[in-house]
Amino acid sequence: MVVAVSAAVLVALAAFLPLMFAAMRAARRARQEAPAAVPGSRRTGPAPVAGERPRGQVSGLVAAGLAIVVLAVAVGVAVDPTALPGTAREPGDAGVAATGRTTEVVVTAADMRFTPDTISVPAGNRLVITVRNADDQDVHDLVLDTGARTPDLAPGQSARLDAGVVGRAIEGWCSMPGHRQMGMVLHIRVAGTAPSASPDAMPDMADMPGMPGMPGMDMPGTGQPSTGDPAAAHLDFGATPSPGFTAHDPVLPPLPAGHVIRRTFTVSDLDTEVAPGVRQTLWTYDGTMPGPVLHGRVGDRFVIRLVNDTDIGHSIDFHAGQVAPDRPMRTLAPGQSLTYRFTAYHSGIWLYHCSSMPMSAHIANGMFGAVVIDPPDLAPVAHSYVLVQSELYLGDQDGSVDVDKVRAEQPDAVVFNGYADQYDADPLTARVGQRVRIWVLDAGPNRPTDFHVVGGQFDTVFSEGAYLLRRHNPEHGASQALSLGPAQGGFVEMSFRQPGHYPFVSHVMVDAERGAHGVIRVRR
Repeated sequence: MVVAVSAAVLVALAAFLPLMFAAMRAARRARQEAPAAVPGSRRTGPAPVAGERPRGQVSGLVAAGLAIVVLAVAVGVAVDPTALPGTAREPGDAGVAATGRTTEVVVTAADMRFTPDTISVPAGNRLVITVRNADDQDVHDLVLDTGARTPDLAPGQSARLDAGVVGRAIEGWCSMPGHRQMGMVLHIRVAGTAPSASPDAMPDMADMPGMPGMPGMDMPGTGQPSTGDPAAAHLDFGATPSPGFTAHDPVLPPLPAGHVIRRTFTVSDLDTEVAPGVRQTLWTYDGTMPGPVLHGRVGDRFVIRLVNDTDIGHSIDFHAGQVAPDRPMRTLAPGQSLTYRFTAYHSGIWLYHCSSMPMSAHIANGMFGAVVIDPPDLAPVAHSYVLVQSELYLGDQDGSVDVDKVRAEQPDAVVFNGYADQYDADPLTARVGQRVRIWVLDAGPNRPTDFHVVGGQFDTVFSEGAYLLRRHNPEHGASQALSLGPAQGGFVEMSFRQPGHYPFVSHVMVDAERGAHGVIRVRR
């Protein structure tokens, strides 16, 4: 079947060139025979009948259209040979004769593993697998390289999967995002053969991060079928957002009136733009990336109800609290909820994020936010902004995070508040002489930041709970950058002496050039 598909691709590609040249010749004849359309042209000829195309133009358009169709089919089949009618994934029987007997196996899914993770089946036997999700938190499934799969299984659920007659090594995995990379794979072997005996056997993905996906199979890292349209291909850091674009609100919300802050965070999926022309399906707290900013004082108590309104497991971890993680940070199955309580004993800007595994993928796909706890006697300023830096590891257009890119530490973009270069298009604002405070948090999951304002200097720097620099210091000192690792935060203060446009960046310059960039517009 693979050979036949490859031959079809070659035929389609070979047909494209003659059709393209035929289209070009037909179009040229059409131009030569067309009447003059520009004053001063030397071409002559009868006036065309209204609504009628010149002779040769119709055949040229037909040839061009056919060429485009052939090329589209060729490229589509090259990406996914199963797109051709009558094609399918390689069957598991490998042509062996059926014995008429059935092998039944129970497989348990828990703790990012299948148990047993290797099944031995006599050649020709039919295999039926009962998959039981024994986790108390995560959703799992089982997908085989033959195309057979179970539905998504919530904790406690089971399903029977008919794998058909087995005549070759078959590989299986959990397609929940990141689970396969963490080692949740299943090997089906033909009894009496070594694991390497079958040329169709796929290496364990847990041991091979970043392994390219095979045509027609689940995309690596996402667990979702490939659309063949990688979002990274749409990235253009010189592009501007569409008219009417409004950036993520960077203004720090005001302090609440009381000292008990109550909020409900609903975890939901959001298909949204993360750069001009680039869309991703994010996992979010309350429908935004980053999630809502919480603002409080030292001693304030927070009561946060978390509701999981998605189809996979999620959780939350507030760095601003000091609590045993066992219960409040547990993963919630779809439809579950919990109430997370903590007291803010210390000041700073604190990360909150999803702590479900793989944690890096959940953070990278949008599940993070900031809690700002003011230091005592914090002076008022004219403007107080919050910028959260994070990385984008793009999957397919409208798809979710590419976990293999996360594991390889290869971000497509680094951004402030969830969108590449958004504050170039919709700048922060200030006036000459006004004091501006900018809270900065590095959500990661992997990249550090060196926050810098071009043309400005910081007379106050607060990092990880302490002032590194205070205004009016006897040394007359100032700072040029605030350096933070993932999960660290602080704030800087400054004022501007002249009107103008002051870029702010991560001075890790490769990151500034791939989205960690914005502008402060200063007026008189």
